[in-house]
Amino acid sequence: MTYVSADRAPGPSRRSALAGLVGGAAVLAGCTSPGAKPANAPTPSGARSPQSPADDPTPGVMTLFKEPAYNFSCLWALGGAGFSAAEVGEVLTAVNAVNKAGLSAQTYVKTFRELGDKVTGPPPGSKPDDQTTRFRALRAAQYYAQALFFVLGSDDPGSEEDLYKAGRGAWDRFCDLCDPAPVKANVPYGTTPLPVWFFRPDPSNTRRPTVILTNGSDGQNVDMWTYGVAAALDRGWNALVYDGPGQGQLLFVDQVVFTPTWEKVVGPLVDWLSERPDVDPSKIGLTGLSMAGDLAPRAAAFEDRIAALVAMPGCVEPWLGFPAEVREILTPSKEETNRIWNEEVVPALSPADAATMKKRIEPFSVPAMLAAREGRMFTDFYTPARRIQALTITDIVPRIKTPTLVLDYEDEQFYPGQAQQMFDALTAPKDYVKLTAAEGAQLHCSPMAPQVHCEVVFDWLQGTLG
Repeated sequence: MTYVSADRAPGPSRRSALAGLVGGAAVLAGCTSPGAKPANAPTPSGARSPQSPADDPTPGVMTLFKEPAYNFSCLWALGGAGFSAAEVGEVLTAVNAVNKAGLSAQTYVKTFRELGDKVTGPPPGSKPDDQTTRFRALRAAQYYAQALFFVLGSDDPGSEEDLYKAGRGAWDRFCDLCDPAPVKANVPYGTTPLPVWFFRPDPSNTRRPTVILTNGSDGQNVDMWTYGVAAALDRGWNALVYDGPGQGQLLFVDQVVFTPTWEKVVGPLVDWLSERPDVDPSKIGLTGLSMAGDLAPRAAAFEDRIAALVAMPGCVEPWLGFPAEVREILTPSKEETNRIWNEEVVPALSPADAATMKKRIEPFSVPAMLAAREGRMFTDFYTPARRIQALTITDIVPRIKTPTLVLDYEDEQFYPGQAQQMFDALTAPKDYVKLTAAEGAQLHCSPMAPQVHCEVVFDWLQGTLG
């Protein structure tokens, strides 16, 4: 994105700089389904930034939609096909339907919600057995997640919780039909327990290495299947999936937002795992996907029972994932910050930009989430902005003593440079791997190459924990 210089008049600068944020890159990062590379984004005037086709991070058939936010999200779904979490033909047919109808939040949500409903049922001319029903449920969870990400910009933002529950129901149906089915439990955490799904390769009490899989700021459980569970089971490992504050059930139903003290989330999970006879408590790994590349390292800095850590990617300051013009709204004064937000910024936002801001802020503010479901813009920018700032771990990274793998991605569009910054600050045994376009693994979290992603991560975990 081409940013407007900070020395210009506050009103015009903010109004012009915030124009086209949805089409631009990452109004807010730390997620699994946002925009595309900043250099690809429209400038405030609407003209494209100079860039040769050879530099396009999603060339040719990788561009499913001209709008980068939708394109990135749909590439995420397409990549899940390698782990049976999508069907290539279903996704591409949905893409064609959306493009034919005209791309918008409404057409995207409607198309993928209907696809989720359809896949929940049997295939044509078939009496599905449990295996068919199982994987159709997994695909349905993916398609509901696609719709969920954009629902606040649709004609029915109030359906957000119901849409989440549809995806959660599909995920639970998939889990119930696994063999063995994952152990479902609620792990104590404050006044709101953490729902967990504990996957095992078999139901014996053999002690095994275990990986705790931490999702990002708006990922769903199906993403953890693609980015860890299937790979762990293939290697004879256990895998724990959970919803933490600001995620899944805790956000959409229990209305609990993110906390910066993620060690208080991971600690109870390690307690629960350590009591199980099928877990080797000396071989518990922790991964963090997307914004959890900040959360998991924070937890490992204070939870010394973690034996291996993977940040995917390394992230030390999620607040920098916002464009500079958004960050400049925040002042030391809550009153002044919210005046700027409500009087200068909000009136200039297009409906699409407004929907993006609602989505990006909701994991950090229950009032913002509830207002968005009613079709209104939140009025308190200051409080969630400070909450995001509190996730900064620049000074905490040197405290990590756990062997750590830091992943980075070519064309990383949300936290550029932060993976290297984390790696340089680590004092523990450490490795750094950058996944590139040569493997089709470019962009935040390698949405088109989760198999390559898991190969790198689990080869390292296997070598570290044995």
